[in-house]
Amino acid sequence: MSQTTATVTDPAGDSGPHRSQSPGPPGGGPAPSGPSAPPALSDPSASAAPPDQPAPSLPGSDFAPLLRAVKSQGLLERRTGRYAFGIAANLAALGAVVTSLVLLGDSWWSLLLVPPLALLWARTAFIAHDAGHAQTSGDRRTNKWIGLVHANLLLGMNEAWWNDKHARHHANPNHVDKDPDVGVGALVWTRKQAARREGFARWLTRNQARLFFPMLLLEGIALKIYGFAYLRRQPGRERTLAALLLVTHVALYTGLLLSTLSPGRAIVFALLLHAVFGLHLGLAFAPNHKGMAMPDPDGERWGHLQRQVLTSRNVRGTVLTDWLLGGLNHQIEHHLFPSMPRPHLRLARPLVKAHCASIGMPYVETGLTDSYRQALAHLRDVGEPLR
Repeated sequence: MSQTTATVTDPAGDSGPHRSQSPGPPGGGPAPSGPSAPPALSDPSASAAPPDQPAPSLPGSDFAPLLRAVKSQGLLERRTGRYAFGIAANLAALGAVVTSLVLLGDSWWSLLLVPPLALLWARTAFIAHDAGHAQTSGDRRTNKWIGLVHANLLLGMNEAWWNDKHARHHANPNHVDKDPDVGVGALVWTRKQAARREGFARWLTRNQARLFFPMLLLEGIALKIYGFAYLRRQPGRERTLAALLLVTHVALYTGLLLSTLSPGRAIVFALLLHAVFGLHLGLAFAPNHKGMAMPDPDGERWGHLQRQVLTSRNVRGTVLTDWLLGGLNHQIEHHLFPSMPRPHLRLARPLVKAHCASIGMPYVETGLTDSYRQALAHLRDVGEPLR
């Protein structure tokens, strides 16, 4: 990512009215030159503060009291020990799966290792995500290397591409002109986008709700393709390091499969692994914003609190839900405080929910199954005029 870490610097803008302006049915820092100057997906509440620490909001902002309450409880402080343990446990579990693969040898029984390995790959992606948000450490270089190792080396996914895309999403979630996650692609998110579809893309849009989960099976491979394609946009030294780690991943992964499995079984194993991995990641990200408010590009500018809360949806659940979804089920808290360590998101929830209630702002929270239903209903509604 020719890293343009987009950050929101207008927390005072929250004093405007809190209404959803949807165009139809409801639904960016310099490039790093290497690990010595890693960018972080900085907290959108920050302005003149370091990228991993939120600055106090301006007086009168609806966000300021909430920020003070969160900081007073120490919820923005790093949990480096917790992350160190989690990283070590994940690496050990990955090692155990690889060892089991070697011990099983050239057998179809090896396919039983696909689900646990896909699950661990998703944990690896969540760690890379948290490092990109500077949650794992107060040291930017450390965060950068954690991201490089977990994304580029262990997953073959370019962390620079992900950070660039994700930073733009965090700055303007669900904004059709600024959020790459609701841009026109295989899927579309507004009826205006749908009306412009032609040929096969038009058929795809008509059926996008029923095709959504099957298409997620391709996401694991797509992440690798996007990452390699992004290399040409990275500056020299950063591109060299990123490419070296990506190629090393492919070489080690291919070597492991071909040294333990026959070519046919190796191909089946790789395809199944990427399919389950992509589906799992998609299931973690799908409930977060799809079907939520979409700011009117020509309307008033929303403030930080309004922009992040109205476009996000939380998913209720236990600590097991937190683990399976990487803490992203607390999407509202994560968007309000991107640098907040994952273990603190659940603790911040009562503060955020109470604050939203006190100012009359909707706080959307639902069960996991219903979150998918809402997302699919939005996709179906967008494609309705084409059917």
